[in-house]
Amino acid sequence: MKSHCRIRIFRNKAAESQGWRCYYCSFPMWESDPEVFKTRYSLSSRAVRHFRCTAEHLKARCDGGRDIEENIVAACHYCNRTRHRKKRPKDAASYACFVRSRIEKGRWHPVRLRHQESEADLLR
Repeated sequence: MKSHCRIRIFRNKAAESQGWRCYYCSFPMWESDPEVFKTRYSLSSRAVRHFRCTAEHLKARCDGGRDIEENIVAACHYCNRTRHRKKRPKDAASYACFVRSRIEKGRWHPVRLRHQESEADLLR
């Protein structure tokens, strides 16, 4: 089985076990139908991209992390991309704490989801 297929399977298993919520920010994510997600949360076509489900390596491949199920979680595109922007990204646990502290201050996602769920509900 090719690596990208295996990673997709691991990502989907992780997303399923995470209730289709990002490992870092706990916001909901979508995989295959952005239109449904866009309508549900009243997002623009551009904004919906932030919440696309991606595979995230807890230990980056460049640091010796492997493409194995235990090393793959599901993260929204925004959190995944933002973690890896730095020259020396934080480890997954430190980054999760950082993201949650930013959410508590209302200073994380550039996009607000308009739905019945509040940000406090999303942190559960």
